[in-house]
Amino acid sequence: MKIAPSILSADFANMAKDLERLESAGADWIHVDVMDGHFVPNMTFGAPLIKQWRTYTQLPFDVHLMIENSDKWVEAYLDAGADILTLHIESTEDVKSCADQVHNAGKKFGLSLNPSTSVEEILPYINVLDHVLVMTVKPGFGGQSFMHDMLPKVKTLRSAIQASGRSITLSVDGGVDLSTLPLCVEAGADVFVAGSAVFKNGEIQNNIIALKQSVQ
Repeated sequence: MKIAPSILSADFANMAKDLERLESAGADWIHVDVMDGHFVPNMTFGAPLIKQWRTYTQLPFDVHLMIENSDKWVEAYLDAGADILTLHIESTEDVKSCADQVHNAGKKFGLSLNPSTSVEEILPYINVLDHVLVMTVKPGFGGQSFMHDMLPKVKTLRSAIQASGRSITLSVDGGVDLSTLPLCVEAGADVFVAGSAVFKNGEIQNNIIALKQSVQ
C-alpha cells in the first residue's frame, strides 16, 4: 500500500519544509490537486508552483487535474514534474491521445472519476491506464466525509484490473482516515490520498505510521 499525502493540507508558505517532512516521514507519493474554479468550485495552483515544489523532494508527484479541457494542459504539467498525471474522465475529450502523450514522455497516465460518474466510463480505457483514482468525496474541497457508497466502484475496478493482467494502481481520494482506509483496502485500493489525516496536529510521521498500521 502507498500513502499519498494531499498537499492541499500542507502549509503553502512553508512548502519546502512540509515536502521534506513528508519524505522523511515515510510518505510514498505526493498528491497534487490542480483546481481551476470551473470544473470544481475552488482554485488551487498551477504548473509554475508545481515545478518549483518538484525541486524540494524526490517523491513521485501524482498530479490530479481537476480542470476543464484537460487535454490542453498535459504537456504543461508533465514539464512541471508530474510522475503520474491523472485526468478526469469527465473533462478529457481524447483519452487515448492524452495517454500516448504521457507515455511518450516516460510518465504514468491515470484517470479519475467523480462520485456521480459511472465506473463504466473508465472501463474501456483499462488497457492504456497505469493508475485509476476514485473520488470518495465531491471534488473541490478538503475535509469532507467519506462516501461509503463509492466502495463498489473500487471493487469493480479492482476486478477489471485483475482481468486485464496489467499493473495498475488503484487509489481513493477523500475522507481517508484510520476508520475508512481498511474498508478501501478490503475493496481493492492500494493507494490512499489523505490530507487532514496526515497533517492533523502536525504529527506527520506518527499519522502516516498509524495509517499504514491500520491494516496490519
